Order: sequence, then C-alpha cells, then structure tokens
Amino acid sequence: MQLWNKLSKEELEVRLREAGYKFVTISFYQYAKIENPQLFRDHLFQMWSNLEVVGRTYVAHEGINAQIAVPTKNITQFRNELYEIDFLDQVRLNIAVDEADAEFPFLKLKIKVRPKILADGLSDDKFDVRDIGKHLSAKEFNELTDQEDTILIDFRNHYESEVGYFKGAITPDVDTFRESLPFIEDEYLKGNEDKNIVMYCTGGIRCEKASAWFKHRGFDKVHQLEGGIINYANQCKEEGIDNKYIGKNFVFDERRAERITEDVISVCHQCGEPADVHTNCANDGCHLLFIQCDSCKEKMENCCSDECKSIIQLSPEEQKELRKGNMVSNKIFKKGRSEKLPFKSNSEKPLSLIEINKE
Repeated sequence: MQLWNKLSKEELEVRLREAGYKFVTISFYQYAKIENPQLFRDHLFQMWSNLEVVGRTYVAHEGINAQIAVPTKNITQFRNELYEIDFLDQVRLNIAVDEADAEFPFLKLKIKVRPKILADGLSDDKFDVRDIGKHLSAKEFNELTDQEDTILIDFRNHYESEVGYFKGAITPDVDTFRESLPFIEDEYLKGNEDKNIVMYCTGGIRCEKASAWFKHRGFDKVHQLEGGIINYANQCKEEGIDNKYIGKNFVFDERRAERITEDVISVCHQCGEPADVHTNCANDGCHLLFIQCDSCKEKMENCCSDECKSIIQLSPEEQKELRKGNMVSNKIFKKGRSEKLPFKSNSEKPLSLIEINKE
C-alpha cells in the first residue's frame, strides 16, 4: 500500500467534493513512549487511509499529536480501532465546536515522524513530561480563576490570542511554544511560587508539557484546563456553565478559527476596523498570516501589501521565477509580524487585567 499522498490540492478537492462526505473534526494527543515511531506512523497511515481520514498528525518517541477530520459514517469504526491501541485506549477526543467556516477542514492525510510532537527547546534528561499538573474541568477552572491568588496564563502564540482569550488572562506576545516557556517563567512566575498557576491552550497539548515543566522547575500549584479551549466550550454548552472565554478560538486547519462568542476583540491589520478573520497573503512568496476585513480583502485582493498585490498580477511562471532561490515553500509561512501591517498590535488586549494578574 502507498503510504503517502501524491495528488495535487486541486485533485484532492475534486475527490472530496465528489465523495460528498460530512466530516467530524477531531484533535487528540497523548504523551507516551513509542519505541519505533516510523513503524507506528505507517500503521496509522494504513488504518486511517482505509477510513478516509484526512488531517495532520505528528508521531515521535514521546507520543502522538493529531488534528484530523473523520467521515461521519466512519466515526464509530475510527474510535474503536484507535482505542485498540494500548496507550490510546479511551484517550480524550476533542470534537470541534464549530464546523461551519470551511468546506473541508483538511484535504489530505499527512502523518510525519518528528523528534518531538511539540518542539520545546528543552534538553533536561531528568524532565518527565508525564508528571503533569492537575487537570481542571470547566467548572473547576471557573472557580479557581475567580480566586485572587491565581495567575491565569494563555500558552498560545500572539496570533492566536489576538482573536480570543479568557477574561483576565495573561496573553504573552510570543511566536512559539519554545519561546514561551522561559519567557513566561521569567516575566510572570518568578516570585509567585505561592500562587495558583492555571494555564490553557487550544486542545491541551501545550499545557500538558508546560505544566510538567513548571512542576519540574519547582512550582507546586500547577493546573491546566483539561482538553483546552475546545473541551471547555463544549462542557459549557453541555452543562450550562458560565463561559468566560470571549471571541474566537484559533485552530490549525482550513477553518482558521472556531467562534466561541460573538465578541470581535481584534481589528483588521490594514485599516483598523473591527475584524477577527485570519487569512494568508495570496502571494505564494509571502503567505503572511494576518487579520483582514471584507473591505480590505476586496480592495487588496487578499494580499497584505501593494507589493504583493502587484506580484499576483504576474503570470504563474513570473511569480515562480521571483520566488526562486529565496525560500522553500514550507519556510515562507510568517505569522503576523510585518511592518506592512499598520494595525498589528496588542492594544486591544486587556492590559489592565494583565497588570493586575502580574502583581
């Protein structure tokens, strides 16, 4: 059996459209000891290809991290086969809150073997990623974050928290998880060893590792939101719990985000009007991730600048020639840092609440 995809994006879209499937978008992770990640990867690819699963999954010696979409008709078989794998038996599956923003959440199945399922920059042999902080349900999370001696920290990147966050949370201006660990400890945790530390992220994987790391660093009262924002939003709906999250939850598939509340807390990076839709610049040599309102999208033809707008008017051959020798395709994805964006800032964040939590 072929263990990778060979079809183009266009061919994949046609195939999915013709199949007419409805998909359930699912994310899950599990830290575990995998002796042969490549063998496990190949096993998963065969199993999921048979079920017509699409999405992106990373496998490493430390475990698995999956963001996938499963045809509704195959969801029961998918769950049964997944739970037959010992270390994934009864693993929590985070079901997407909102499926409406994209025709297909993913186009193909990609399973990659990586050194780690979450790049962290850590090299401490004594660090045990399985010695995690206390998991909190939505109800427990609300109760603990209402207490004055609690520090609530968003463990996502700047382009994620700019469209949505929990009220009163510290939202660090960082680009990567690797960067966030030392930054958050130095800026917000040192001197606060006696306080409750509560952290959250999209689906829980970053907090799982971060909570273990900070326990390893000597912090005792470490807590994490179980299942992240996705699980929290679903619990609030199912149990009638007060939802303290405002705005959108950024997700790493074609939807870009799930709407949790109707609040629009960010602005278009080009004109400054209220907006919270992320897009990638249409210039294949740029692909800058930024927030763009409908008016600017039409005016700028989905580009981040006049320069990129002029480039997309060229023929595909001329555009390809301009890109030649500059950057390989998987290295040009820039996440919202550019002098071309006059309204990209953190001015919309609740700075007063951040300062209160930091004290």
